Amino acid sequence: MGTGRAFRKKTLTRPRKGSAGRRRREASQKKRLIGLGMNEEIVVKMTGKAVRGMLRKPAKLAAVKAK
Repeated sequence: MGTGRAFRKKTLTRPRKGSAGRRRREASQKKRLIGLGMNEEIVVKMTGKAVRGMLRKPAKLAAVKAK
């Protein structure tokens, strides 16, 4: 097997996440919020950052919904 320099070198740039994966993740996160009981019209207008912020503490979201 090869034990030379080529096998020890690491790549200099890290691959970036693609936009298709991002859209898929954001869509699934919005579905999770709707499943937790949020209004669909409100969720559709939210930014990705806001959606992730709401999903960090789903228990708090359920408490707000219960009021």
